[in-house]
Amino acid sequence: MPPAPRPNAQDALLNLLFPFWQLVIGVIVLIVVVLSVRGLARRGPTRMTTALLVTGAAIVGLTTLSLLFD
Repeated sequence: MPPAPRPNAQDALLNLLFPFWQLVIGVIVLIVVVLSVRGLARRGPTRMTTALLVTGAAIVGLTTLSLLFD
């Protein structure tokens, strides 16, 4: 049986930084969503309703695809 590979120090450092990058990406996505919702809300209820319907359809579609391909 071959010996088990030894962990690399660079991998350990990247594993520590990985959650930080997820947090940074999440914060950027949250900022973009808040700004876009604010812009839609200023345009009026009709556009806001359409945007919510399109977003809801996208969520249902992505959920269905993830269930089918999982």
